[in-house]
Amino acid sequence: MEPTEEVNRIIAYHSAITEVMNAERTNLESGLIPVSAYIVVACLESFWRWPAMIEAIEAAMPAEEIGRTGRRPGIQVNPVYLWSLANFYLIGRKALASFGSPVDDDAGVERTRRVLDFWERAALAFRGDGHRQAWDAGMAVTPYGPDVLAPLMATVRPVAEAGGVDAVRRFSASLMSYLFLLYFDTRVGTGDTGPYRLPDGRVLLVRDFYRLSTSDFWWSDVASGVPYRNLTAALVFDEDIEIRVDDWGTTRAEPADYLEHLVGFGLCTSDSEGGGAGELRPVPFAEMDDVIAAVRTAQSRHYRQVAAMDRAEKVRCGAYVYFTFLRPFAETAGVADALDWTVPLATVGPVWDLCLAIEGGDTSAPTDGPYFEPIG
Repeated sequence: MEPTEEVNRIIAYHSAITEVMNAERTNLESGLIPVSAYIVVACLESFWRWPAMIEAIEAAMPAEEIGRTGRRPGIQVNPVYLWSLANFYLIGRKALASFGSPVDDDAGVERTRRVLDFWERAALAFRGDGHRQAWDAGMAVTPYGPDVLAPLMATVRPVAEAGGVDAVRRFSASLMSYLFLLYFDTRVGTGDTGPYRLPDGRVLLVRDFYRLSTSDFWWSDVASGVPYRNLTAALVFDEDIEIRVDDWGTTRAEPADYLEHLVGFGLCTSDSEGGGAGELRPVPFAEMDDVIAAVRTAQSRHYRQVAAMDRAEKVRCGAYVYFTFLRPFAETAGVADALDWTVPLATVGPVWDLCLAIEGGDTSAPTDGPYFEPIG
């Protein structure tokens, strides 16, 4: 298949799926954070800069190996970051085209091919089941094998030992709310995988909480008191529930209040002394309240920090979160420190001023044609 045809095959694949996914999401602009503005900045930066960065990443490690590495907790080579690899680039291309800018000269075809080919090979290797995304597999994401599930399940106890369903609900909701703000009003600090069907008929959902403490987010100094960088929870349900997980790491269940069917709970961390992702080790349930207290303190500090920022700084922080969705791939390949993650860099001057003024709504222009236009 020649390059343009190959690129258009992947563009058509994402176009049909992303149009439906974006139509189903809730498009609410935060009163605190200009989300739409920073998404456009990040996607434009991704379009202009990711192809060269991906070339440097793959020179150090093949996409397939990076994808397989993501099958362990504590590594954000996960479904939503994989989805974003292709889609942020294509949204940036879509935005530029709406501005009347040429995007598909001969060099543009090669740049697009590089990004989408890297995405496809990494995504296939991450899943290892012949599917690219949860969308293709009936909304299932099950990357973790026995090497992960066995030590995780070894920590599972009856939910009553964790304080009951309400205690687990409070713990999960507290961490998710905290990470939502820490990641500048985006849900990617939490990622679900599953459903994993257990031998006794029960259903396992795995919930990862990423970068809870200090990290490359320069504003995360407010989280110095949070005792764990990454946590992984095992939620075991009875047989009377249907669980699906989408490509944004979000659980959809029938019945909707799936925690009412929770029968077992376990908690681990993948934190290692070197700061990377290591072997899973159990976290005692007795520490759950201390973790909640620590993240609530950090969340309060971060809220005050964000409220004191001007609009440009908020957009810069949010754009950094989105633009660095590529960073876990670079970290896995060992080249993250050799790449420039500065934002804004390509979107300076009039482009920055234009993006800074964007308010609310969808981040991409409506069209009567395909969501992502083919090349040529």
